[in-house]
Order: sequence, then structure tokens, then C-alpha cells
Amino acid sequence: MGSLNKAMIIGRLGVDPEVRYTQNNTALANMRVATNERYRDSNGELQETTEWHRVVAWGRLAENCQQLLKKGSLVYFEGPIQTRSWEDKEGQKQYMTEIKALTMQVLESRAGSGDAFAVESKEQASVNDSQDTDDDSDLPF
Repeated sequence: MGSLNKAMIIGRLGVDPEVRYTQNNTALANMRVATNERYRDSNGELQETTEWHRVVAWGRLAENCQQLLKKGSLVYFEGPIQTRSWEDKEGQKQYMTEIKALTMQVLESRAGSGDAFAVESKEQASVNDSQDTDDDSDLPF
């Protein structure tokens, strides 16, 4: 059986996207997204916890994030979870787990325009375009 590595989150940006460019002039956006969970504790009191997620976007999607998102924006991200490692100045191995955004959708309208919109990376768009939707031969049912 195959595997699946796909995260889908809806949350609010903690800060404006931080965009920088690689030596090849490829945009890279780093973002922190907060998701909330509400529940009732054993005393019946409403509780809320916040989980922070690191999200990274590349290329045109990164530039779109910079243009369209700001601190507090409600946004949907979709993509695989990846872990990077590196050695710090003291020679200790460090790890960072993040969501590599392939799709982004702004869930709140900008300045009352009433329009919410979705943005996909070129990589993901080409994968979606190349899939044959008429072939159901591999479906298990």
C-alpha cells in the first residue's frame, strides 16, 4: 500500500510573510500560522488551545503570499509535511518540521471586496492538469 503526506490547515497568520530570494532569484516565503481548538474541560468550562505551524512557499506562490496576506489573514494551506536538518554554529544537528505549501486560499475578502480566491503553485497545477480523471480502473471499489 502507498503512503500519503498531505497537510491541510486553516488558520491565521501570526506575522506578515517573510519573503527572501535564493541565489537563483527564486522567492521563498516563511510563515507562521495559528490554528485553534475549542473544547470543554471536565468542569464544563470552555477552553481554547493554539497550535503554531511553520509554512513555507516557493516561487510565484511565495510572491502571491507576500502580496495577498498579512498578519491576521485567515488562510487555507495545503501541501506535504517536510523536515529539514542542519548543523548550528556549535555543531549540533537541528531539525525543523514545516508544511510545504502547494496551494493557498485566502478565506477572507480584502478590504470588503467580497472576493476570496485560491492560488496554486505551478508545480501543483501541472500535476493536477496531467491527471486523467476518466480512468477509474485503480479505484478499490
